[in-house]
Amino acid sequence: MTDILRVATRKSPLALWQAEYVKQALQALHPTLSVELVPMTTRGDKILDTALSKIGGKGLFIKELEHALLNDQADIAVHSMKDVPMEFPEGLCLGVICERENPFDALVSNTFISVDDLPEGARLGTSSLRRASQLQNYRPDLRILNCRGNVNTRLAKLDNGEYDAIILAVAGLKRLAMIDRISQQLDSDLCLPAPGQGAVGIELRADDERTQALISPLNHDDTIACVGAERALNSALQGGCQVPIAAYATFDAGMVHLRARVASPDGQTLLLADGSAEADGVQALGQQLAEQLLAQGAGDILQAVYGA
Repeated sequence: MTDILRVATRKSPLALWQAEYVKQALQALHPTLSVELVPMTTRGDKILDTALSKIGGKGLFIKELEHALLNDQADIAVHSMKDVPMEFPEGLCLGVICERENPFDALVSNTFISVDDLPEGARLGTSSLRRASQLQNYRPDLRILNCRGNVNTRLAKLDNGEYDAIILAVAGLKRLAMIDRISQQLDSDLCLPAPGQGAVGIELRADDERTQALISPLNHDDTIACVGAERALNSALQGGCQVPIAAYATFDAGMVHLRARVASPDGQTLLLADGSAEADGVQALGQQLAEQLLAQGAGDILQAVYGA
């Protein structure tokens, strides 16, 4: 009898690419395993006329997938780690974090080659407060406009002339074979990534030992350490994917180096923190940097965002 594994995924092209990536990796590991995709639409996919920060709530892109797990309609759910809240519903857990792709952001424009090349008052599209606040800090003159939808939808809006440029994740463009659309990869000094950006995570039922055994070989230890540090900071700040929190960790010679930022939505305030720890100390490292940011006033910035 063929062993079957059902994979819950969003229907966007990028989400389907990620699910297909996991499917192929699992079938390479387990040749007798039959992997079936279960595409779904989430609340975050349905509400496209409102900025993410104004919709409210965490897990906008994963709740429906989690319900499929809890109702035994799927065995695993594949997520972008930047969309995954720190806390999981009772009975579910994070089983795998795959090796990270390029975590940085990209400027995409049909006319301009860099952020510095954008003219005064240029229309820059993004749905992310994190991206908007950091770009506004660097270029206060830019007009930041809301830009929602999947990668293809946002590129179509750019091509239709609604924006002079938009910001997208390098990883998404690379995975969709659109690397040629990148005008500039944004340096981390200009725009620090979101916690978990570029990494794919796999969620499952906490008591499903059979599935955990099947997917465990996809774990990537360096990525787990780095994303763990970023998520620890995000958790300590009670953040989600809709707030202006940025965090990026690297792993070198047994040490995890973490940089973090909290910015006011208008970009006028940009708070910075950084630190290092061994791989087994990333939770404390994230907490430490969160405390540094809170001491600088991050709590007031984030409370204003949550209350907006």
